[in-house]
Amino acid sequence: MWRSVASNALTLFIVVLVVAAGVLAWGRKAFTQAGPLQTAICFRVEKGATLGEVSRTLESDGAVSDARIFRIGADYSGRAQGLKFGSYLLQPNTPMDQILATLTQSGQSTCGREVNFRVSVASATVVLSELDPATNRYVEVSKFDPAVDAVPAAYVGAAQDSDLRWRITLAEGVTSWQVVESLRRADFLDGTIDAVPAEGSLSPFSYEVEKGALRADLIAQMQARQSADLAELWSKRAEGLPYKSPEEALIMASIVEKETGIPEERKLVASVFLNRISQGMKLQTDPTVIYGITKGEGVLGRGLRQSELRRETPYNTYVINGMPPTPIANPGRLSLEAALNPETSKFIFFVADGSGGHAFAETLEEHNKNVANWRAIEAQQAEDAANGKVAAPSP
Repeated sequence: MWRSVASNALTLFIVVLVVAAGVLAWGRKAFTQAGPLQTAICFRVEKGATLGEVSRTLESDGAVSDARIFRIGADYSGRAQGLKFGSYLLQPNTPMDQILATLTQSGQSTCGREVNFRVSVASATVVLSELDPATNRYVEVSKFDPAVDAVPAAYVGAAQDSDLRWRITLAEGVTSWQVVESLRRADFLDGTIDAVPAEGSLSPFSYEVEKGALRADLIAQMQARQSADLAELWSKRAEGLPYKSPEEALIMASIVEKETGIPEERKLVASVFLNRISQGMKLQTDPTVIYGITKGEGVLGRGLRQSELRRETPYNTYVINGMPPTPIANPGRLSLEAALNPETSKFIFFVADGSGGHAFAETLEEHNKNVANWRAIEAQQAEDAANGKVAAPSP
């Protein structure tokens, strides 16, 4: 009898083990297989949220098939206590284990709203955007210039959101004075900037920052990035360049930056100025003259006068030989590359061609023809503007 009881107990134990193994295999499969989510969503983990609350919300949002399996998987993998506050983009059919990894590993929000403080040559603009999960693209919610516009209510409300992301973006060609003045108006930054950094020492880039970050620390980060880029590219520079130091290459890069906004033209523009130097010609570039007038503090807003082109200043390259004493803006990496690895050409002239780019020439005769073509385009644009067809070209 006892032998029969023991045999039955063993059989039952084996059945229980088999069933448990089956349940475990089923749970593991459910935890790792494609999830039920049909469209991308932005999922928010609130501060202090428990695993139970998050799992139930995920189930109600259609991101997981079973909140219990999600919790068990989190416990089993040792990640139950690792939830990170923030907003996260969950793609369709994401498995539970990947969702858990997203919510526990980085703590870096991947969707939600973002403020981008864009510093350009003409102005500084605050842009509040929100990620559209369906397209994975940011959609503009509000936009304003803190120097002249009232602060929109949408921005005021969003600024209270603790997982709002903040970004500072410097356009290529901004001056150090423009950067400092703009950062002083960024209400989400803290601290002071004691002095305007050396011209050219700041790297145009998009910097992610924390609310309350120190302005001085951000400036230091911009300087470190520019210094690292310049050192790297200087070590890879082409042979035979006329620069005596990386600082001289930085000056040339700033001139190239201000002369063209077309990335593909930068190395060709650099070759023009280097060809002029090799032939003993003056650089004769308007942006240096303008910098001598404005000192980088704002935009000239008009054309250069003949008297300004004839006046001898350290920055008037129509009068002085060689390059000006300092950079005239903060050049981006592409302009640094252009100055240190220019195209090989025989061009010594260039002028606008009406398309946003330039027409290049080797001889004065060819250049004069290109100038005549540009004057004709300008005249046509002015006539069209007078007739209300298009906006007048900027000076």
